[in-house]
Amino acid sequence: MKIQLNTDKNIQGTETLETIVSEKINHELKHFADKISRIEVHLSDQNALKGGPDDIQCKIEARVEGMQPVMVVSKNGSKEKAVDVAVNKMKATLSTVFGKMKNK
Repeated sequence: MKIQLNTDKNIQGTETLETIVSEKINHELKHFADKISRIEVHLSDQNALKGGPDDIQCKIEARVEGMQPVMVVSKNGSKEKAVDVAVNKMKATLSTVFGKMKNK
């Protein structure tokens, strides 16, 4: 499972941020790793310098073999929390998708 982090011009894509995102995804989505070819994470600051309570948006797209990509979105005030919420949403979504496939 390849993980790609993309940031907009208002968020610095540091090595530390990449490590945090990769570790979180690898830990939470390890049960699905053999079914996912790639995960793309898009972090953006919606209000730039103005700030705001939920101005950091995290979109995670999982490329699942033999299926359409699966995407989730979260918004929060911090990058780490936005990533946490999005990863948890992705875990729940993939559990549902693979659960339905198993029951067919």
